[in-house]
Amino acid sequence: MSADQGSGSGDDARGPGSAADAIRRYAPMVYGPTAIYSLGQGAILPLLPIISREFGADLATAALVTAMIVVGQLCGNLPAGWLVPRLGERYTMALASAVSLLGIAGMLLSRHLGVLMLSVFVIGLSAAAFALARHMFMTTRVPVAYRARSLSLLGGSFRLGAFTGPFVSAALLAIFGREQASIWFFGACLVVVGLLVTFGPDPEEKAAAAARAERTAQREEAVEPEDTGEAVTGSIPTSERLGIFGTIRSNRGVLSRLGVAAASLSFVRASRPAILPLWGLSIGLDSSTIALIVGIAGALEFALFYASGQVMDRFGRLWAAVPSLILMGGAMIALAFTHDVSAAEMWFGVFAVVIGVGNGLSSGILLTLGADVAPKQSPAAFLGAWRTITDAGGALSPLVVSGLTAVASLSVAAGGIGVIGLLGALAFIRWVPRYVPRR
Repeated sequence: MSADQGSGSGDDARGPGSAADAIRRYAPMVYGPTAIYSLGQGAILPLLPIISREFGADLATAALVTAMIVVGQLCGNLPAGWLVPRLGERYTMALASAVSLLGIAGMLLSRHLGVLMLSVFVIGLSAAAFALARHMFMTTRVPVAYRARSLSLLGGSFRLGAFTGPFVSAALLAIFGREQASIWFFGACLVVVGLLVTFGPDPEEKAAAAARAERTAQREEAVEPEDTGEAVTGSIPTSERLGIFGTIRSNRGVLSRLGVAAASLSFVRASRPAILPLWGLSIGLDSSTIALIVGIAGALEFALFYASGQVMDRFGRLWAAVPSLILMGGAMIALAFTHDVSAAEMWFGVFAVVIGVGNGLSSGILLTLGADVAPKQSPAAFLGAWRTITDAGGALSPLVVSGLTAVASLSVAAGGIGVIGLLGALAFIRWVPRYVPRR
């Protein structure tokens, strides 16, 4: 595997006052709102099936209510790609927080299952706009030399909420005894996020001002501007010439090849929370043991998110994507042969940990590859399409697991997911060197 991106040593030479230094200085404003937003959302996700049952939903309908978050994100990516370059990153995030509050109000006031589903869908739409706005900022502002580390930290911010949110909701349930407490908590998080992005220091403006100052200093010294690896050093685009569908048409090659490879990684990732709990139940483990094993795997996954960025920046994108898919895909295939062995419980724990390590090594890779191949003239529209493809891979995974388990067995489902993972690794090896230039 080639080092398709250069090492991160180039950023060490960037002095105080540079755009890179400005981003580092305002890192709390870059990552803080994302972590708070994802924490609030992570607190309500485990409770959506329970809230749905209170409205009289059966199990299938309760699962559909939970899935409306993902459906909203899928439907919101392309409109967000249109919105972000027109409003800017800061105001898009503020608007997304405000619209999410409408979804929260609908959840709290609704007395009908349809209203609850619509409210969850609105929250998913807003989450798509929020995530794409931050992805756009990192794409256009962060120097390539440490882009992967920055985006892995962004991915870690999202994972922080998914990891800690259920603990927050459990604590709120213990204190207040009502699921609505977590909804109020998410609402409070949204208010904090809205205030931060509206009235706090704007990293976008600071980075743009620092970049302009760098160029002015270089012109005054009459030297050729250094190749700093910045994707965009001017202002973030306020309009995009090609539009959403024009951008998709002009980039259909990379979207249909590297995008599909990225979707395979998202597919395998999303299978983990569907496969592992079902596997534990099928081999006779109790709920507390399953939760412990899955929790240990999740902790390892979360602990490795920054290591993934280090690997990508220093050795190349392939050195994170391919080992990740090999670990997860290989572990799924191996797991498929252990269901009826005498040490099934031990192998379940071993392969759950391996899958968690593989998932941790992939942190930020989809964000980073999207930023790597996004065209400079229309990055937001491209990222909207990129995120739609990768989110679709994740949304399809539970359906495939359910279908294969119904028509065959859980072992076949695990093996099928593993095969897709290994095919995805081959696709990355084929397409990353072509579309992500070696530096």
